[in-house]
Amino acid sequence: MATITLLLPERTRLPGPLPAAVGRVLARADREHGEAGGQAQLRRHFRLVPDHWPIAALTRLVDAGGVRGDLGGNTADLWLRADPAHVAPDLNGARLLGWGEGLGMDAEDAAAFLPALRPLFGDAGFHLDAPHPARWYLRLPEGTRLPALPGPDEALGDDLFAALPQGEDAAARRWRALITEAQVVLHQHPRNRERAARGRPSINALWFWGAGRLPVAVQSRYLHVRSQDTLLQGLARMAGAAIATPEAADGGPAGDSLVDMRRLRSLDLFGVQVLPPLLQAMARREFDVLQLDFEDGAGFRLHHGQRRWQFWRRPLAALARPAD
Repeated sequence: MATITLLLPERTRLPGPLPAAVGRVLARADREHGEAGGQAQLRRHFRLVPDHWPIAALTRLVDAGGVRGDLGGNTADLWLRADPAHVAPDLNGARLLGWGEGLGMDAEDAAAFLPALRPLFGDAGFHLDAPHPARWYLRLPEGTRLPALPGPDEALGDDLFAALPQGEDAAARRWRALITEAQVVLHQHPRNRERAARGRPSINALWFWGAGRLPVAVQSRYLHVRSQDTLLQGLARMAGAAIATPEAADGGPAGDSLVDMRRLRSLDLFGVQVLPPLLQAMARREFDVLQLDFEDGAGFRLHHGQRRWQFWRRPLAALARPAD
């Protein structure tokens, strides 16, 4: 029984009234409830062995070539994202205002900054490289101790001091020193003047996050995954799924498919252009189940022929109600 699953943003990001026909269909769907959050959403569809969440190792698998042997080291190595970032001072300290792909990085930027930073990390026993201009990586030796390092999406706009490694143990002090020394190197780098002349923000910090080793295996039911997200592509590669972008033409082999639509921000697009064609295809028996998985944990599961069931249910007026 083939299933198409749509990964969708939080329902609050798709406000407004549903088209009447869509509201009737969703009212008859089986409702599902899961844990909220981006990581929890992906974990509903991928099981890692051992059970951990090594973002850096998984994204580098894609950035460095797409197979385990292309990681530029032992596949048991510990990897850490060291993404270029922009922080700005304010009255109370400094705040993270941008990172990675949001800063308009290109290959020339990476080629300019990396030689100045590599000696700093080389002296610490770490190897820094950038297989993608906006996603930089540190390869760490066995036994490296790491403090808690929040992801940049968690810290965006917050006080930088609160996101720094806390405590007086050796690992926290070491990483605070590395973060500060990297900021000094970047602040003084002439490439930032060139970026400013082009109207781009300065690269004046590195953001360390996503530490881990590649899992031994990733298990998933999906044969096909459509996504532009590097993490999701890494999970799909390890699970053996075929990968395409959401815009790719149809016509692939049959089987369960996962389609990443987490960037969707228009209810009109969802209710008029996305959902109705899929419902029509399911009515033609091109697949059997349509699953909608929202980042807030809500889910709808639609089966072929379900429109005839539970006809007494009141149509949904909106995706999310105040009580949800």
